[in-house]
Amino acid sequence: MLNDFPPNPPIGTRTGIGLRAPHIGAVRAQTPPLGFLEVHTENYFGGGAKLKVLEGLRVDYPLSFHGVGLSLGRADGLCEDHLAQVRTLVKRFEPALVSEHLSWSAYAHVAVPDLLPVPFTHEALDVFARHIDRFQTVLGRQVLIENPSNYMIFDRLDYDEPEFLLRLSAMTGCGLLIDINNVYVSAHNLGRDSYAYLAALGHGEAIGQFHLAGHDEAPGDDGQVLLIDTHGHSIRQEVWALYETALERFGDRPTLIEWDTALPDLDVLLGEAARADARRARVARNLMAASHA
Repeated sequence: MLNDFPPNPPIGTRTGIGLRAPHIGAVRAQTPPLGFLEVHTENYFGGGAKLKVLEGLRVDYPLSFHGVGLSLGRADGLCEDHLAQVRTLVKRFEPALVSEHLSWSAYAHVAVPDLLPVPFTHEALDVFARHIDRFQTVLGRQVLIENPSNYMIFDRLDYDEPEFLLRLSAMTGCGLLIDINNVYVSAHNLGRDSYAYLAALGHGEAIGQFHLAGHDEAPGDDGQVLLIDTHGHSIRQEVWALYETALERFGDRPTLIEWDTALPDLDVLLGEAARADARRARVARNLMAASHA
């Protein structure tokens, strides 16, 4: 289906939000100043009235399609029907960004509603690279791959996570979506340094987007506090600080506020987006001043 939308404008310096069903009416009524809207790709499979609603929003905002179910790490090949449905949507809406997760969630005819962890091995790297190549070939464009939130770590790994991501980007030409909350949550849970993780990403040339979200705490089996990536809380100060470091190190990138559980009113998300905008502007001013010093 050919569309008659104007070309997607470049995503500017305003932060976007993840669009969830309870907020669609308010966004349509208010048309708040946002950089873009991100939707979960699978929510728009199958057609219907929701596609007409998304078409209306596409007139006012660039879109980002964020997949949660392609299962790039599965060992038995990608689901071609799933790929075809993503391709149909991408061709119809021409989103500014397309992304997926560094995870797996399906094998054969079994699928689980979760993003399962990946062992960073040579074999897993080959599987992901093959599937990302296929994904980008079907879409005819670059995709961004998001770092996971981690609650465990495998033994006998060949790579750490930043190196795995950078090798995937070098092998396939994919970009990276760096979820700052996931970096913080994983570092806490695994006893790592979140700032060292950012440093290991080098100059960040492959980074095409940042995500920001909230997390919650839960007791772990060893009595330690476990951080859970719930997307159901305002962004913690520690994550804001890590985000500012990412901006200083890599420069500005399209940034998204994610909130998926315990959804607040839209104004709360807009407030989080405004806080991200303020940090982006402050870091940009500081970098400009430093370059002229």
